[in-house]
Amino acid sequence: MDVCITEGGVTLSALGGGFSFKVKGEQTLKFPAVILRFLCFSSSSGFLIILSALESGSSGEQKGSVFGNRSSQERNLRPPAKISGFVVNSDGGGRGLSDVDPVSCETRGSDLELDDVVVLCPPGCRRTRMSVFGTGPYAAVSSVCGAALHRGALGPSGGLVRVLKQRGQHSYVSSYANGIQSLGLSRWTSSFSLSGSTDQLFFVCLHMGVKKKEVPESFTEMYCQMDVAVVMDSSRNIGQRRFNLQKNFVAKLAAMLRVGASGPHVGLIQASDSPKTEFVLSSYTQPKDLLFAIKELTYLGGDTNTGKAILHTAETFFTQENGMRRGHPRVMVVMIDGWPSDDVEQAAILARESGINVFLVSVAKPAAEELSMVADRDFMKKAVCKDNGFFSYSIPSWFSTTKHARSVMQRLCSLDSLLCSKTCYNSVNIGFLIDGSSSVGMDNFKMVLDFLAGIAQSFDISDIGSHVGAVQFTYDQRMEFGLFDHSTKEDTMNALRGISYMSGGTSTGSAISYATQNLFRHPRRGHDFLVVVTDGQSYDDIRGPAMAAQRQGITIFSVGVAWAPLDDLRAMSSEPKDRHTLFTREFTGLLDFIPLVVRSICQDFTENSEIRP
Repeated sequence: MDVCITEGGVTLSALGGGFSFKVKGEQTLKFPAVILRFLCFSSSSGFLIILSALESGSSGEQKGSVFGNRSSQERNLRPPAKISGFVVNSDGGGRGLSDVDPVSCETRGSDLELDDVVVLCPPGCRRTRMSVFGTGPYAAVSSVCGAALHRGALGPSGGLVRVLKQRGQHSYVSSYANGIQSLGLSRWTSSFSLSGSTDQLFFVCLHMGVKKKEVPESFTEMYCQMDVAVVMDSSRNIGQRRFNLQKNFVAKLAAMLRVGASGPHVGLIQASDSPKTEFVLSSYTQPKDLLFAIKELTYLGGDTNTGKAILHTAETFFTQENGMRRGHPRVMVVMIDGWPSDDVEQAAILARESGINVFLVSVAKPAAEELSMVADRDFMKKAVCKDNGFFSYSIPSWFSTTKHARSVMQRLCSLDSLLCSKTCYNSVNIGFLIDGSSSVGMDNFKMVLDFLAGIAQSFDISDIGSHVGAVQFTYDQRMEFGLFDHSTKEDTMNALRGISYMSGGTSTGSAISYATQNLFRHPRRGHDFLVVVTDGQSYDDIRGPAMAAQRQGITIFSVGVAWAPLDDLRAMSSEPKDRHTLFTREFTGLLDFIPLVVRSICQDFTENSEIRP
């Protein structure tokens, strides 16, 4: 008998006739030897074990490999999208599970299909940015694993959590617990609660449900959930033979990624004289269908217009119509033989600003005698998401590409290293502070709302993206809607344009304090911006409240119209003053400021992101 692991009185053993669990010496569960492969997880120690066995009637050889926190080389393993098995509790009892969902750290309660489900959270979620709303029950927009950490039902090594869906409620209360800060939320349409803890779940042994010949030699990185666009080189430089070798590499890479409904999705574009989209993200969600589509690709020929292909992919490929999934990292893998015929820099800038992580796989670099033909020798540095060595991969020859598929796959699946996933468009919190005083007037007030709607329109507003809130002020202040009141851009735009005009005096300083304390009161993901629009002089002090807001990390744009004193506008705005202070004599001039404000928000975001870890 070979013992797989023994811990806390619980033993998993491989017997000549099969497998068994023993708890404190008492046998509790048996499995026949026809089960070929098991994934075993110990939630208290973080062990992940792969145990292989031959079928009954064979030599009975067993092989065991231990992965997890105590193995530095292979820490995360990727189970299938749906797996079944048993949970053994600390009291020795066991219960069957019809479904165990492997999830990522960012998976939300609303992403789960079942109302009562056990999920398997990966290790290391504390190092991931997660949003948690409430203290229990949690709003369904919350990260399930983040909520489990907050509740204390999950340890640093990950583990099993039971999720029970519930009705939505009003007033989700923020709190700090177990190193996780949850946020408050005024209301949400659905909730979930968590049942059980890792203290009650010692082991889970999961039947993989596959035949031996179908099991890959080893497993890919766990939870490699992303949307991938592969840009293949189909130029005359590569030729038919090397094009076929490129197809073999892309097919092997796709097989290792293990495309599936809840896993990675892959689409493909060919780069030639003009880019050609062969299939989109939603075209193939089964590995065999995807591999067949890659095999059937036809060689095009033409110039190596890689820049055109990157631009085409950045502008048209990652859309919901093409199967892009909200919240999943967007990755572009660009294959190139030698060097490009066109400029890649501007296309790559657009890709980065769109939140796309561009990897460049260069095969057969130009020889010394060919360098004179290369228009831009730094094209690799300019094309990738970030010039840090991680996003560039060089292979000496097309004949050896398949040997590098695993290394490329591991880079793609290093989700924490995908630096371009977060951009100014999907990672900012923007508060609008709107002057509703009598001097503005109804018609001009509508132009102010059009101006603010134009700014909001430029950002990716969603429950996991950017957020927008608005406060109107006279002598008093009125919260029009909070940063988390609307989870779609459409709802946000409707709420913004539906604000009714107050009319009254002008107390801008008090309004800034009110927005600081109420609009930005809870800890938030992303960078905070406050756009103040006013047409006159404030009756109270604005310098003190503005400084307090900036000390809290809020960047202030002051937009003045008509009689607004320039000295007051500059006193309110953040540094550098020239970038954050805008003034126009007429309300009709506000629309011209929309691109300036959006561009400045993105510039601030980029500069602050380079400073922050």
